[in-house]
Formats: sequence, C-alpha cells, structure tokens
Amino acid sequence: MLEIDKFKKIIIANWKLNGSIPYLNEYIENIQFDKSKDNNNCLVVCPPSTLIPYIKTKKFFIGSQDCSSFKEGAYTGEISCKMLKEIGCDFVIIGHSERRSIFKEHHKSIFDKCTNAINNKLIPILCIGENGQQRKENLHKEVLMDQLSKSLPKNIDIENIIIAYEPVWSIGTGLVPDQNQISEIHDFIKQEVLRSNQVRVIYGGSVKAANYKKILEIQNVDGLLVGGASLNLDEFNQIIKF
Repeated sequence: MLEIDKFKKIIIANWKLNGSIPYLNEYIENIQFDKSKDNNNCLVVCPPSTLIPYIKTKKFFIGSQDCSSFKEGAYTGEISCKMLKEIGCDFVIIGHSERRSIFKEHHKSIFDKCTNAINNKLIPILCIGENGQQRKENLHKEVLMDQLSKSLPKNIDIENIIIAYEPVWSIGTGLVPDQNQISEIHDFIKQEVLRSNQVRVIYGGSVKAANYKKILEIQNVDGLLVGGASLNLDEFNQIIKF
C-alpha cells in the first residue's frame, strides 16, 4: 500500500460524471504537475472508471470515484476493489455525499467498501459531512462522529486512510465555511474522534483557485478534494501549485 504519511499536502480531483478520451489526453498533456519531480506532495486524479485504463502517464496517482461493497460474484454492473487495483488505482473515494443522497448508500455499505479497499491495498478517501439543516441545528459534530464510527473498520490503520470533510451545504453552492469553522472540524476529527494527529484530513466543498490558498494555510488541513474546479485545467493548475 502506498505510504501517504510522507506527503505534505494531498490534492484529489473528482471529475464526477464528466470527461472523454480526448479530454483525458489533453488533460494529461497540459497538467502542470509531475510526481516524479515533487516527492513532497500528492496529486490524485479520479476520472470515470471507463477512462482509467487510458491513463498512460505517471504524472499523478490514479483514484476511482467509487467501488463495490462486494468482493466478487453475481453483482451485475459492480466494479470490485481488486479490479480497480489491477487497472492502476491507488486510491478510491468512498461515501461521497452524492452517493449517500442520490444512491442511498448506508453505513454498512460504506464500511464494507472501506474494508475491501484496504484489503486490496487501496487508500480509502472517506467522505463525511453534515447538511445545512444539521449545521443550523448544531448537530454537525454528532453527525460526523456517527458517520466515522459506523463507516470505519475498528482495527483500521488510520495512517492508511484519508478523511475528506465535505459539508454537504457547501458542495457546488459556492458557500465555504470560514477558516475557524474548518479548523474546528479538522481538530475535532483528529483529536476527539480518531484521537490521532497522524490521520490525514482534507477539505472539500466549493474549492476554487480563488480560495484554495486560504484553506491550505489552515494548520490542520492536509489537502483538498476538488470537484468542478478540477475540470477547468487553467484553474486547477493554479490549485496544484501547492
């Protein structure tokens, strides 16, 4: 399994349901990062799974946007962690809010996905976050603790996972928590829930070239999960200057 503790910052691009083979080729050609020249930082690109076999570059690490909760068997349309590892993935996004809300993923499924990822030497990028009503009612910490406690295997090596804090009310809205709010939640995850400074906690939710620096400057933010802005390479190249 890839050792992520050596990286100062981790930035993950989530393309969601976007992209094509020509777009991927242009992206690879013009992205201004090369992991062979920067050993201190980590860039992970997560395109749709159909594009992963067409990635013929070592400029960045490859991640999947999801994985099956099953290992193998009669599960039509599913893609297992073993299969993802075989086509070059080192990372997999698990429990994204869109998977939770649109596809009704539950804690048990997310737990199984995390377990399968680790067993196949994939780094899980576990997404957690509260919605606007939960934040308004001051239930956000309770929600985050519930998501973490029910989604992570009890004996997991927390140095082999990434927690992505993505407040649901921020995703795609342009609304971003202030620096104190982000810092408070990252401290809460590290100190009160997982009780370790070794776990990598990154922030996601309306990350753009206009705000990424202020977020990365927060001491306990270990990186970023970037959605829409990762598809605009002019903008994303600014973000990955680290």
